[in-house]
Amino acid sequence: MYAVIRAGGKQYRVAPGDVVRVEKLPEGDGETVKFSDVVAVSGEAGTFGAVKDAVVSAEVVETGRADKILVFHFKRKKQYKKIYGHRQPFTAVRITEIAFDGQSFKAPELVQRKKKAAPAETEAGEKLTAHKGKAAAHKKSAARKPKAEKKHAAKKSAKAKKKK
Repeated sequence: MYAVIRAGGKQYRVAPGDVVRVEKLPEGDGETVKFSDVVAVSGEAGTFGAVKDAVVSAEVVETGRADKILVFHFKRKKQYKKIYGHRQPFTAVRITEIAFDGQSFKAPELVQRKKKAAPAETEAGEKLTAHKGKAAAHKKSAARKPKAEKKHAAKKSAKAKKKK
């Protein structure tokens, strides 16, 4: 089940649950948008055709700007070069429902992801992380051996390698 809608001068083939980037819309994040300019709707058993009363509902997921496109003008033998960039604004919408002829096709509900648990804290109020724990263990082991012993052990290993 899908529909072809017209938005911002372009046509998009959408199905319930799809996320589509359309031209910038005035609605903000979380608001619903209704596309009443439906060009065609696919029906049951492979039929396809235009429908007058079809409406496609969508929820705004995000608004933003696309990647930069560099525009480069150049005229050979005339010493003329001009370059500038452009970022096209867009609105990403998630299709929630396609309704026509008394039928309604809805998208499945999104599963909300669980947030990560906050890291444990020490008595001093510092947050423990795996990286800090390893660094602390390394510092403790380094504190046990005096520097003179470290140098002496390094010299012994260097002499042993030379003898081999």
